[in-house]
Amino acid sequence: MNKFINTFDDAHIFRMTDDTGMFQHARFSIPDLHKGYTTDDNARALIMAVMLYEKLPKPAYLALIYRYLSFVVYAQNEAGKFRNFMTYDRQFVEKEGSDDCFGRCIWALGYTQASAVMPIGIKEACIGAINRAWPNILTLTWLRGQAYTLIGLSLVNGTANDQLICELADSLLDQFEHNASGDWQWFENDLTYDNAVMPWALFMAYSRLKQDRLLRVARKSLSFLNQVSFRDGFFRAVGCNGWLVRGSEPAQYDEQPLEACTTALANLAAYEATGEEAMLELAQRSFSWYSGENSRGESLIDVETGGCYDGITPDGFNRNQGAESIVSYSVARLALVKCETAASRKRLSCYSH
Repeated sequence: MNKFINTFDDAHIFRMTDDTGMFQHARFSIPDLHKGYTTDDNARALIMAVMLYEKLPKPAYLALIYRYLSFVVYAQNEAGKFRNFMTYDRQFVEKEGSDDCFGRCIWALGYTQASAVMPIGIKEACIGAINRAWPNILTLTWLRGQAYTLIGLSLVNGTANDQLICELADSLLDQFEHNASGDWQWFENDLTYDNAVMPWALFMAYSRLKQDRLLRVARKSLSFLNQVSFRDGFFRAVGCNGWLVRGSEPAQYDEQPLEACTTALANLAAYEATGEEAMLELAQRSFSWYSGENSRGESLIDVETGGCYDGITPDGFNRNQGAESIVSYSVARLALVKCETAASRKRLSCYSH
Protein backbone atom coordinates (compact mmCIF):
# COMPACT_ATOMS: atom_id res chain seq x y z
CA MET A 1 0.00 0.00 0.00
CA ASN A 2 2.73 2.45 0.96
CA LYS A 3 4.52 1.94 -2.35
CA PHE A 4 1.33 2.75 -4.23
CA ILE A 5 0.56 5.85 -2.17
CA ASN A 6 4.11 7.14 -2.52
CA THR A 7 4.17 6.81 -6.30
CA PHE A 8 0.60 7.73 -7.32
CA ASP A 9 0.20 11.37 -8.34
CA ASP A 10 -3.42 12.54 -7.99
CA ALA A 11 -2.70 16.19 -8.89
CA HIS A 12 -4.25 16.03 -12.36
CA ILE A 13 -7.42 14.44 -11.00
CA PHE A 14 -8.00 17.44 -8.77
CA ARG A 15 -6.86 19.84 -11.51
CA MET A 16 -9.52 18.44 -13.84
CA THR A 17 -12.28 18.68 -11.22
CA ASP A 18 -14.20 21.77 -10.12
CA ASP A 19 -17.21 22.12 -7.82
CA THR A 20 -19.50 20.70 -10.55
CA GLY A 21 -17.53 17.62 -11.56
CA MET A 22 -14.73 16.46 -13.83
CA PHE A 23 -14.14 18.35 -17.06
CA GLN A 24 -14.34 16.34 -20.26
CA HIS A 25 -11.27 17.57 -22.14
CA ALA A 26 -7.97 19.34 -21.64
CA ARG A 27 -5.73 21.47 -23.81
CA PHE A 28 -2.46 19.86 -22.97
CA SER A 29 -2.66 19.75 -19.14
CA ILE A 30 -5.15 22.65 -18.80
CA PRO A 31 -8.89 21.88 -18.38
CA ASP A 32 -10.79 22.91 -21.51
CA LEU A 33 -13.79 24.79 -20.18
CA HIS A 34 -15.29 25.15 -23.66
CA LYS A 35 -15.99 21.41 -23.80
CA GLY A 36 -17.74 21.30 -20.43
CA TYR A 37 -18.53 17.99 -18.73
CA THR A 38 -19.99 14.58 -19.52
CA THR A 39 -21.86 12.15 -17.32
CA ASP A 40 -19.77 9.38 -18.93
CA ASP A 41 -16.60 10.85 -17.46
CA ASN A 42 -18.10 11.64 -14.08
CA ALA A 43 -19.53 8.14 -13.73
CA ARG A 44 -16.12 6.60 -14.38
CA ALA A 45 -14.49 9.22 -12.16
CA LEU A 46 -16.86 8.13 -9.39
CA ILE A 47 -15.52 4.57 -9.61
CA MET A 48 -11.97 5.91 -9.56
CA ALA A 49 -12.68 8.04 -6.48
CA VAL A 50 -14.27 5.11 -4.64
CA MET A 51 -11.24 2.96 -5.45
CA LEU A 52 -8.90 5.69 -4.21
CA TYR A 53 -10.89 6.01 -0.97
CA GLU A 54 -10.85 2.23 -0.51
CA LYS A 55 -7.07 2.34 -0.83
CA LEU A 56 -6.53 5.40 1.36
CA PRO A 57 -9.51 6.97 3.21
CA LYS A 58 -8.52 10.60 2.74
CA PRO A 59 -11.30 13.20 3.22
CA ALA A 60 -10.33 14.71 -0.14
CA TYR A 61 -11.18 11.46 -1.91
CA LEU A 62 -14.52 11.20 -0.11
CA ALA A 63 -15.26 14.75 -1.25
CA LEU A 64 -14.62 13.66 -4.83
CA ILE A 65 -17.06 10.77 -4.39
CA TYR A 66 -19.81 13.14 -3.25
CA ARG A 67 -19.09 15.49 -6.15
CA TYR A 68 -19.08 12.88 -8.90
CA LEU A 69 -22.08 11.04 -7.49
CA SER A 70 -24.01 14.31 -7.27
CA PHE A 71 -23.30 14.88 -10.96
CA VAL A 72 -24.55 11.41 -11.93
CA VAL A 73 -27.71 11.70 -9.82
CA TYR A 74 -28.42 15.17 -11.23
CA ALA A 75 -27.95 13.82 -14.76
CA GLN A 76 -30.78 11.31 -14.32
CA ASN A 77 -33.99 12.53 -15.94
CA GLU A 78 -37.58 11.91 -14.87
CA ALA A 79 -37.76 8.74 -16.95
CA GLY A 80 -34.74 7.28 -15.17
CA LYS A 81 -32.30 7.68 -18.06
CA PHE A 82 -29.14 9.79 -17.94
CA ARG A 83 -28.33 12.97 -19.82
CA ASN A 84 -24.71 13.12 -20.89
CA PHE A 85 -23.26 16.37 -22.26
CA MET A 86 -23.26 19.44 -20.02
CA THR A 87 -21.91 22.86 -20.92
CA TYR A 88 -19.64 24.84 -18.61
CA ASP A 89 -22.67 26.85 -17.42
CA ARG A 90 -24.29 23.61 -16.19
CA GLN A 91 -26.85 23.14 -18.96
CA PHE A 92 -27.46 19.68 -20.38
CA VAL A 93 -27.72 19.77 -24.17
CA GLU A 94 -29.94 16.68 -24.62
CA LYS A 95 -32.90 15.02 -22.91
CA GLU A 96 -31.13 11.67 -22.62
CA GLY A 97 -27.73 10.24 -23.44
CA SER A 98 -26.66 7.07 -25.19
CA ASP A 99 -27.02 3.47 -24.04
CA ASP A 100 -23.27 3.54 -23.32
CA CYS A 101 -23.76 6.46 -20.94
CA PHE A 102 -26.65 4.66 -19.25
CA GLY A 103 -24.57 1.52 -18.80
CA ARG A 104 -21.56 3.34 -17.40
CA CYS A 105 -23.82 5.07 -14.88
CA ILE A 106 -25.23 1.74 -13.71
CA TRP A 107 -21.69 0.37 -13.44
CA ALA A 108 -20.64 3.35 -11.34
CA LEU A 109 -23.72 3.21 -9.12
CA GLY A 110 -23.39 -0.54 -8.67
CA TYR A 111 -19.70 -0.35 -7.81
CA THR A 112 -20.22 2.50 -5.35
CA GLN A 113 -23.11 0.93 -3.46
CA ALA A 114 -21.16 -2.34 -3.18
CA SER A 115 -18.13 -0.72 -1.56
CA ALA A 116 -17.80 -1.67 2.09
CA VAL A 117 -16.32 1.71 3.02
CA MET A 118 -19.10 3.91 1.63
CA PRO A 119 -21.32 5.91 4.03
CA ILE A 120 -24.89 4.66 4.17
CA GLY A 121 -26.26 7.84 2.58
CA ILE A 122 -24.12 7.32 -0.50
CA LYS A 123 -25.23 3.70 -0.77
CA GLU A 124 -28.88 4.69 -0.50
CA ALA A 125 -28.50 7.38 -3.17
CA CYS A 126 -26.98 4.80 -5.52
CA ILE A 127 -29.73 2.25 -4.96
CA GLY A 128 -32.36 4.95 -5.45
CA ALA A 129 -30.85 5.94 -8.80
CA ILE A 130 -30.61 2.30 -9.91
CA ASN A 131 -34.24 1.73 -8.98
CA ARG A 132 -35.29 4.78 -11.03
CA ALA A 133 -33.29 3.45 -13.98
CA TRP A 134 -34.74 -0.06 -13.65
CA PRO A 135 -37.66 0.26 -16.16
CA ASN A 136 -35.22 1.25 -18.93
CA ILE A 137 -32.75 -1.61 -18.64
CA LEU A 138 -34.44 -4.04 -21.00
CA THR A 139 -34.99 -1.29 -23.58
CA LEU A 140 -31.22 -1.03 -24.18
CA THR A 141 -30.25 -2.10 -27.69
CA TRP A 142 -26.51 -1.32 -27.94
CA LEU A 143 -24.20 -4.10 -26.77
CA ARG A 144 -21.78 -1.93 -24.81
CA GLY A 145 -24.61 -0.27 -22.92
CA GLN A 146 -26.01 -3.70 -22.10
CA ALA A 147 -22.57 -4.95 -21.04
CA TYR A 148 -21.85 -2.05 -18.69
CA THR A 149 -25.32 -2.36 -17.20
CA LEU A 150 -24.73 -6.07 -16.64
CA ILE A 151 -21.44 -5.35 -14.87
CA GLY A 152 -23.12 -2.82 -12.59
CA LEU A 153 -26.06 -5.10 -11.78
CA SER A 154 -23.67 -7.97 -10.99
CA LEU A 155 -22.50 -5.90 -8.02
CA VAL A 156 -26.01 -5.40 -6.63
CA ASN A 157 -27.61 -8.12 -4.50
CA GLY A 158 -31.05 -9.51 -5.26
CA THR A 159 -32.68 -12.30 -7.25
CA ALA A 160 -34.48 -9.77 -9.45
CA ASN A 161 -31.08 -8.56 -10.59
CA ASP A 162 -30.15 -12.15 -11.46
CA GLN A 163 -33.01 -12.26 -13.95
CA LEU A 164 -31.95 -9.00 -15.57
CA ILE A 165 -28.33 -10.15 -15.69
CA CYS A 166 -29.45 -13.35 -17.41
CA GLU A 167 -31.47 -11.45 -20.03
CA LEU A 168 -28.66 -9.01 -20.75
CA ALA A 169 -26.17 -11.87 -21.00
CA ASP A 170 -28.51 -13.69 -23.38
CA SER A 171 -28.48 -10.66 -25.66
CA LEU A 172 -24.66 -10.73 -25.76
CA LEU A 173 -24.66 -14.49 -26.38
CA ASP A 174 -27.18 -14.14 -29.21
CA GLN A 175 -24.98 -11.60 -30.98
CA PHE A 176 -21.93 -13.79 -30.50
CA GLU A 177 -23.66 -16.84 -31.96
CA HIS A 178 -24.93 -14.75 -34.87
CA ASN A 179 -21.54 -13.28 -35.81
CA ALA A 180 -18.84 -15.70 -34.61
CA SER A 181 -17.40 -18.38 -36.87
CA GLY A 182 -14.00 -19.84 -37.72
CA ASP A 183 -11.19 -17.55 -36.65
CA TRP A 184 -13.58 -14.64 -35.97
CA GLN A 185 -14.86 -15.20 -32.42
CA TRP A 186 -16.59 -11.93 -31.77
CA PHE A 187 -19.99 -10.31 -31.11
CA GLU A 188 -19.94 -8.03 -34.15
CA ASN A 189 -18.42 -7.98 -37.62
CA ASP A 190 -15.85 -5.43 -36.58
CA LEU A 191 -13.74 -4.41 -33.59
CA THR A 192 -14.31 -0.77 -32.75
CA TYR A 193 -14.18 0.97 -29.36
CA ASP A 194 -14.33 -0.25 -25.78
CA ASN A 195 -14.25 -3.82 -27.05
CA ALA A 196 -13.22 -5.66 -23.88
CA VAL A 197 -16.36 -4.66 -21.99
CA MET A 198 -18.35 -7.49 -23.63
CA PRO A 199 -16.23 -10.48 -22.56
CA TRP A 200 -15.68 -8.71 -19.23
CA ALA A 201 -19.44 -8.53 -18.72
CA LEU A 202 -19.83 -12.26 -19.44
CA PHE A 203 -17.13 -13.14 -16.90
CA MET A 204 -19.00 -11.02 -14.36
CA ALA A 205 -22.27 -12.73 -15.27
CA TYR A 206 -20.61 -16.14 -14.90
CA SER A 207 -19.25 -15.21 -11.46
CA ARG A 208 -22.79 -14.34 -10.42
CA LEU A 209 -24.83 -17.07 -12.17
CA LYS A 210 -22.26 -19.91 -12.55
CA GLN A 211 -23.58 -20.89 -15.99
CA ASP A 212 -20.98 -22.67 -18.13
CA ARG A 213 -22.38 -21.21 -21.35
CA LEU A 214 -21.39 -17.74 -20.13
CA LEU A 215 -17.88 -18.84 -19.29
CA ARG A 216 -17.45 -20.55 -22.65
CA VAL A 217 -18.25 -17.45 -24.69
CA ALA A 218 -16.37 -15.17 -22.29
CA ARG A 219 -13.25 -17.28 -22.82
CA LYS A 220 -13.58 -17.47 -26.60
CA SER A 221 -14.23 -13.77 -27.11
CA LEU A 222 -11.52 -12.56 -24.72
CA SER A 223 -9.00 -14.97 -26.24
CA PHE A 224 -9.82 -13.57 -29.69
CA LEU A 225 -9.49 -9.97 -28.48
CA ASN A 226 -6.19 -10.71 -26.74
CA GLN A 227 -4.80 -12.30 -29.91
CA VAL A 228 -5.58 -9.12 -31.83
CA SER A 229 -4.44 -6.77 -29.07
CA PHE A 230 -1.07 -8.43 -28.35
CA ARG A 231 -0.18 -9.17 -31.96
CA ASP A 232 3.10 -7.19 -31.79
CA GLY A 233 4.39 -8.65 -28.52
CA PHE A 234 2.89 -5.85 -26.45
CA PHE A 235 -0.57 -4.37 -26.01
CA ARG A 236 -1.67 -2.44 -29.09
CA ALA A 237 -5.30 -1.41 -29.23
CA VAL A 238 -7.16 -1.39 -32.53
CA GLY A 239 -6.89 2.19 -33.76
CA CYS A 240 -9.95 4.42 -33.87
CA ASN A 241 -8.97 5.69 -37.34
CA GLY A 242 -10.47 2.77 -39.25
CA TRP A 243 -10.97 0.10 -36.56
CA LEU A 244 -10.78 -3.58 -37.57
CA VAL A 245 -13.37 -4.73 -40.08
CA ARG A 246 -13.75 -8.47 -40.44
CA GLY A 247 -11.40 -9.78 -43.12
CA SER A 248 -9.11 -6.75 -43.05
CA GLU A 249 -6.08 -5.58 -41.06
CA PRO A 250 -6.51 -3.61 -37.81
CA ALA A 251 -5.99 0.15 -37.94
CA GLN A 252 -2.83 1.07 -36.07
CA TYR A 253 -3.81 4.57 -34.93
CA ASP A 254 -5.07 6.30 -32.89
CA GLU A 255 -4.54 4.07 -29.84
CA GLN A 256 -6.80 5.12 -26.97
CA PRO A 257 -6.10 4.84 -23.20
CA LEU A 258 -9.61 3.50 -22.58
CA GLU A 259 -8.77 0.28 -24.42
CA ALA A 260 -5.80 -0.58 -22.20
CA CYS A 261 -8.00 -0.05 -19.14
CA THR A 262 -10.97 -2.19 -20.15
CA THR A 263 -8.70 -4.92 -21.51
CA ALA A 264 -6.92 -5.01 -18.16
CA LEU A 265 -10.27 -5.13 -16.33
CA ALA A 266 -11.56 -7.92 -18.59
CA ASN A 267 -8.48 -10.03 -17.98
CA LEU A 268 -8.72 -9.37 -14.24
CA ALA A 269 -12.34 -10.55 -14.32
CA ALA A 270 -11.18 -13.66 -16.19
CA TYR A 271 -8.50 -14.27 -13.56
CA GLU A 272 -10.97 -13.86 -10.71
CA ALA A 273 -13.46 -16.19 -12.41
CA THR A 274 -10.99 -18.92 -13.37
CA GLY A 275 -7.92 -18.49 -11.15
CA GLU A 276 -5.67 -18.74 -14.22
CA GLU A 277 -2.42 -16.85 -13.62
CA ALA A 278 -2.03 -16.22 -17.38
CA MET A 279 -5.02 -13.88 -17.25
CA LEU A 280 -3.46 -11.84 -14.45
CA GLU A 281 -0.29 -11.57 -16.53
CA LEU A 282 -2.28 -10.30 -19.53
CA ALA A 283 -3.96 -7.72 -17.29
CA GLN A 284 -0.53 -6.55 -16.14
CA ARG A 285 0.72 -6.37 -19.74
CA SER A 286 -2.36 -4.35 -20.74
CA PHE A 287 -1.63 -1.86 -17.99
CA SER A 288 2.05 -1.68 -18.97
CA TRP A 289 0.92 0.07 -22.17
CA TYR A 290 0.68 3.26 -20.10
CA SER A 291 4.22 2.99 -18.79
CA GLY A 292 6.00 2.35 -22.08
CA GLU A 293 5.26 -1.17 -23.33
CA ASN A 294 3.58 0.23 -26.41
CA SER A 295 4.25 1.06 -30.06
CA ARG A 296 6.19 4.18 -29.06
CA GLY A 297 8.24 2.57 -26.33
CA GLU A 298 7.53 5.57 -24.11
CA SER A 299 5.36 6.29 -21.08
CA LEU A 300 2.06 8.11 -21.57
CA ILE A 301 2.19 9.46 -18.01
CA ASP A 302 3.34 13.07 -17.71
CA VAL A 303 5.63 13.13 -14.68
CA GLU A 304 5.19 16.89 -14.29
CA THR A 305 1.40 16.87 -14.07
CA GLY A 306 0.37 13.33 -13.14
CA GLY A 307 -1.86 13.30 -16.22
CA CYS A 308 -2.10 10.71 -18.98
CA TYR A 309 -1.78 11.61 -22.66
CA ASP A 310 -4.88 11.11 -24.77
CA GLY A 311 -3.42 8.46 -27.05
CA ILE A 312 -0.85 7.42 -29.62
CA THR A 313 -1.16 8.91 -33.11
CA PRO A 314 0.92 8.36 -36.28
CA ASP A 315 2.88 11.48 -35.29
CA GLY A 316 3.46 10.50 -31.65
CA PHE A 317 1.49 11.23 -28.51
CA ASN A 318 -1.67 13.29 -28.41
CA ARG A 319 -0.40 15.47 -25.58
CA ASN A 320 -3.80 16.59 -24.37
CA GLN A 321 -4.62 15.06 -20.98
CA GLY A 322 -8.39 14.66 -20.80
CA ALA A 323 -10.70 13.02 -18.28
CA GLU A 324 -11.09 9.63 -19.97
CA SER A 325 -7.31 9.18 -20.09
CA ILE A 326 -6.48 9.93 -16.45
CA VAL A 327 -9.52 8.00 -15.21
CA SER A 328 -8.71 4.97 -17.39
CA TYR A 329 -5.12 4.90 -16.17
CA SER A 330 -6.13 5.33 -12.52
CA VAL A 331 -8.91 2.71 -12.55
CA ALA A 332 -6.67 0.14 -14.26
CA ARG A 333 -3.86 0.77 -11.80
CA LEU A 334 -6.10 0.64 -8.73
CA ALA A 335 -7.85 -2.53 -9.94
CA LEU A 336 -4.52 -4.25 -10.52
CA VAL A 337 -3.17 -3.27 -7.10
CA LYS A 338 -6.36 -4.56 -5.47
CA CYS A 339 -6.22 -7.87 -7.35
CA GLU A 340 -2.49 -8.40 -6.82
CA THR A 341 -2.85 -7.68 -3.10
CA ALA A 342 -5.67 -10.22 -2.79
CA ALA A 343 -3.68 -12.78 -4.81
CA SER A 344 -0.63 -12.33 -2.59
CA ARG A 345 -2.69 -12.82 0.55
CA LYS A 346 -4.25 -15.95 -0.91
CA ARG A 347 -0.84 -17.41 -1.73
CA LEU A 348 0.45 -16.64 1.76
CA SER A 349 -2.61 -18.29 3.27
CA CYS A 350 -2.00 -21.41 1.16
CA TYR A 351 1.65 -21.54 2.22
CA SER A 352 0.77 -21.16 5.90
CA HIS A 353 -1.46 -24.21 5.71
